[in-house]
Amino acid sequence: MTSRRNFIKKTTLAGAAVTIGNSAMAMSAKSYNNIIGSNERLNVAIAGLGRRMGAFKQPIALKESNVKLLYLCDVMESQRLKGLEAFREHINYKPKLENDIRKVLDDKNVDVLINATPDHWHTPGSIMAMKAGKHVYVEKPCSHNMYENEQLVKASKHFNKVVQMGNQQRSSGHTIEIINEIHNGVIGKPYKAVAFYNNRRGRVPLQKSAAIPEGLDWDLWQGPAPRRDYTSETWNYNWHWYGWSYGTAEAGNNGTHELDVARWALKVDFPQSVYVEAEKRHFSDDGWEMYDDMEATFKFEDNKVIKWDGKSRNSYSTYGSGRGTVIYGTEGSVFVNRNKYILYDRKGMLVKEFDSASKEAGTALGGGGDTSTKHVQNMFDTIRGKAKLTAPIDDASKSMAMVHYANISYRVNKGFDIDDKTGKMFDRDAMKLWSRTYESGWDPVF
Repeated sequence: MTSRRNFIKKTTLAGAAVTIGNSAMAMSAKSYNNIIGSNERLNVAIAGLGRRMGAFKQPIALKESNVKLLYLCDVMESQRLKGLEAFREHINYKPKLENDIRKVLDDKNVDVLINATPDHWHTPGSIMAMKAGKHVYVEKPCSHNMYENEQLVKASKHFNKVVQMGNQQRSSGHTIEIINEIHNGVIGKPYKAVAFYNNRRGRVPLQKSAAIPEGLDWDLWQGPAPRRDYTSETWNYNWHWYGWSYGTAEAGNNGTHELDVARWALKVDFPQSVYVEAEKRHFSDDGWEMYDDMEATFKFEDNKVIKWDGKSRNSYSTYGSGRGTVIYGTEGSVFVNRNKYILYDRKGMLVKEFDSASKEAGTALGGGGDTSTKHVQNMFDTIRGKAKLTAPIDDASKSMAMVHYANISYRVNKGFDIDDKTGKMFDRDAMKLWSRTYESGWDPVF
């Protein structure tokens, strides 16, 4: 096989283009040198081998993906071993196991980092990868706060790398179809969308001082977050609910997906204001440290509105599904989730129902499925110059911003206005939460 270096030397620059955001522009020779041949194998590393790992087995194993998994990286030894066992059924070679993501990124043979670490690692790890010359697939939420959101977009442009967020419904065939129909006027002018999610999460243990679990690199797990002693239950998923050092609450954990579909359908960017009503309403004596019930209202230009209805621990199916988005227009309405869409006219009469037979997971932990596979493959194809990203980071970050606005509104206990051109908040208390305190040396600036 022709080496990458020789391939790039032999390939003409004429007509080459790279997708940045939703547009394409002519590439410089420097830019072109970052593009890999359309038929060349991509070397991939996965960092973070928790519940989302299963979403990457299929797209890596498929022959048409033409990738090789070089590394399985996790700060917990047992996760690395489980990852190796899980991939054993899908690939006929053995990837390297590594504890430290920095060692993975030092390997010049790695082309792509799949960043499935906890939330507080998403932006720092992704920027580290871009600095090391890697393209990045970063799981949602792509950032822990607005400062990181901003830095991630800047870094993708500065380092000229393909960065896709894991808002995989952007690669869902039936969703693409109905959103295009909405944009073509099938429900008239869309003016409001309701994004929703409900689950029946139970009690969360109270945090207690505990010995660091065997095989866990606790210092590296904390990474960008300020150092503290280990408390029980923290590293394994419940970090989502233990304060704001690591997670982004349910809005970041799940709302990112549906808010993204809502914003996509309404063709809006940053909102002009946010107002939130949220509270912890279940198991008042357990370890859950933020809201478990939230209703957020975002107002946009042209009198468009997006509402977020998130119920983490009450699984009443308000909208007939565990998650999804309802879009209202002047001449009709649409319900869409990961599996189907239903189109109604203005009188509420059924016009069309389409079931995609998609097997993408809904509210179950872990997720994965055919849509995730398409989303990852879309990134591989974009790196090779054969496709355009369905969720480029400069657009996806605007959906991510809505999560941060909602969380900030909850934390400062008031709504506020927003500059819909820059994303900055017109509130001093809110702007104090634009960033966070980082462990020395871990600020994700480039």
